[in-house]
Amino acid sequence: MKPLPLILMLCAATAGGLVLGEVVAPAIGRKPVPTAAAAVTAAPTATGPSAVVVPAAKSTTLRELTWDDLTPKDWDPLKQFRDTNFSALSDADPKAIAMLQRMRETWDNAPTDDALDGQMVRIAGYLVPLDETSAGLTDFLLVPYFGACIHTPPPPSNQIIDVRPKLPTKGWRPMDTVWVSGTLRTLRSETSMGTSSYKMDALSVEAYVRPGTAR
Repeated sequence: MKPLPLILMLCAATAGGLVLGEVVAPAIGRKPVPTAAAAVTAAPTATGPSAVVVPAAKSTTLRELTWDDLTPKDWDPLKQFRDTNFSALSDADPKAIAMLQRMRETWDNAPTDDALDGQMVRIAGYLVPLDETSAGLTDFLLVPYFGACIHTPPPPSNQIIDVRPKLPTKGWRPMDTVWVSGTLRTLRSETSMGTSSYKMDALSVEAYVRPGTAR
């Protein structure tokens, strides 16, 4: 894709809370969820592959996150571009190419909320496979909107989680919606599908079911 359409797409992805398209996060509440021991032994849903289950070392309350929780409240990724007249640029304009590079660098170096480092959390999103063995997926990205990193440019790095299941998990397709539970870390990862600012050692990977939906 040429520079100007990419710039406009990146801007659109941040216009409404750093997301583009159908997002699962708004459907998720912020109330505490069951203990980690209960969460990772939950029965798999009927709408997706079996959950990865790893016994928790101890009973710990999981914090249920939305994607907005991953972004520092004072971070404005478009601040340095607000005075730019995009309609005056063309794809052949070196300024457009330079701006795209600057914008991508801003997205890839997005800041994290350091208070989340080491917390046991639960969050829902779309799955982007990275590494798979005969035993199943061993590494994937979790992203907030459909098509991210596959059909559209990667979102800001603080809107991507690099998930490493404790046990390989089978049966997932790209862009499947899942719940993941585990320890969140503010660790940067460079992957073939995008740069992430967070990592998770996942105890649980389960098919996403909207709250209130019968299983």
